[in-house]
Amino acid sequence: MDYTLIELNVSEGIATLTLNRPEKRNAMSDGMRSEFIHALESVSADKAIRALVLTGAGKGFCAGGDISGMQKRMNAPAGEVGFNGWHRQQRVHHTQALLHTCPKPVIAAVNGAASGLGADTALACDFIIASEWASFAWSYVLRGIIPDGGGMYFLPRRVGLAKAKELIFTGRQVKVDEALALGIVDRKTGADTLLADAQAWAAELSQASGTAIALTKTILNQSFELSSHDVFAQGSQAQGICYTSSEHRASVEAFLAKAASKE
Repeated sequence: MDYTLIELNVSEGIATLTLNRPEKRNAMSDGMRSEFIHALESVSADKAIRALVLTGAGKGFCAGGDISGMQKRMNAPAGEVGFNGWHRQQRVHHTQALLHTCPKPVIAAVNGAASGLGADTALACDFIIASEWASFAWSYVLRGIIPDGGGMYFLPRRVGLAKAKELIFTGRQVKVDEALALGIVDRKTGADTLLADAQAWAAELSQASGTAIALTKTILNQSFELSSHDVFAQGSQAQGICYTSSEHRASVEAFLAKAASKE
């Protein structure tokens, strides 16, 4: 697939996906979403890619949903609004699920404003690193709608239920230092080094066994909803798979060889 609304580059096992509508502050159009889905599926399936960095071109990370899509929804015949909205939501949720469940470490490198769906998209990543120009706003309520990109799931897990309600009910802007203090952002860095720092962090996070990381991430993503029994059960199954992996075998053989050389 030829990408025009995103850019996807891979270097030394680290994929960098850039939302590329800078003139629209990278607002998510239907066309961009289609390219985004394809890219996420490709990254997840490519065993040579160890981690993903997501960022935005220009001054913004992602301004949320594209206004033209909102206009189209408003102009649809009354009898089609509900089903059209349902169909759109399926695409939104599929996109966010692909990002959240990607079997590799995923870092959002937030270079500017992340609003509405843009803020939710950052939260769907495993980690968020932000520049001094970054800000976040769950501004859905200002448009008479609710967070539909996972914000109602992800945000309370980062900031607690009461703070999540306050941020969503007001739709106010959260600048980077407050976001860092609240736990929305994991790291802050300079705008000029943001992408390089994110890529270096991605490389650090993905040095170990890809099999072990993927299986661990799958279980951790569910750990707040699972009982301890379920976590242990899933962990036992995952460990059985790890025992058969080439990474585990190579690691054990190297360890044994090193131990033998010291005898």
